[in-house]
Parts: sequence; structure tokens; C-alpha cells
Amino acid sequence: MFFKRGKDDSLLARPVETRVTNNVVLKKLRVAFERKDVDMHQILEAAGFPISKPELNALFRQAGHKNFRLCGDQLLRNFLKGLTLRVRGIG
Repeated sequence: MFFKRGKDDSLLARPVETRVTNNVVLKKLRVAFERKDVDMHQILEAAGFPISKPELNALFRQAGHKNFRLCGDQLLRNFLKGLTLRVRGIG
């Protein structure tokens, strides 16, 4: 990001996240598999766990945001199940 613009010293550095939550895992999986919102919806529906767009977007917000929502174990488990089905070509 600094390649073309240079580092902006007026902005504070983001704190390093030391605690790994389900939200962080979900974000990293989305980036690693290069999935968009539509893909995420399809993956969750394939696992039998439909979720609305606002609910999905709330999972990727900053922790202090008023619409932030914690990602539960069940949601992450179903996402992994649906992702497995998609990668294996079953779903």
C-alpha cells in the first residue's frame, strides 16, 4: 500500500490482534480463498445455513462498530462445511 503513495505518519498504526476470534478466522479464510459476498452466501446456503447480507456484513466490521456481530462457532463450522463441499466439487 505504501508503494505508490508513501507512508502517512499522521495516521495511527492499527493495533496488532493477539487474540484470534472466529471473526478473524472467517476474514482470513475469505481473503485466502478470494471469496466475495455472493460466494459466501452460496457457501453458507450449500451447508444449509442461510444468512442475510446485513448479517454477513456485520461479521466483517470492526469490533467497536455499532453493527458488529460476533461470529459464533456454529456459523464458522457451517462455513467450513460449505467451503469443503465447494472445494471438493460436491456442492
